[in-house]
Amino acid sequence: MDVVLLTRRDPARNMARFYLVSIERSLFGDHAVLRCWGRLGTKGRSRIDLYAGSEQAASRMTRLVRAKLKRGYVTG
Repeated sequence: MDVVLLTRRDPARNMARFYLVSIERSLFGDHAVLRCWGRLGTKGRSRIDLYAGSEQAASRMTRLVRAKLKRGYVTG
């Protein structure tokens, strides 16, 4: 589970969003959780959080994906 793409669409509310989460290695050997989000068809915004180990990064990624799934996002 290195890359997860989630989308949420609701035409009645004019909502078309994406949320991408991935785990990458930084230049210094840390593990980074990269998050990108925004409206479908746009560049969106991004954030990078650094973690010392892969376990911490994977745990954070799992928590983020679970939270988005609870809010109505679906995979794909």
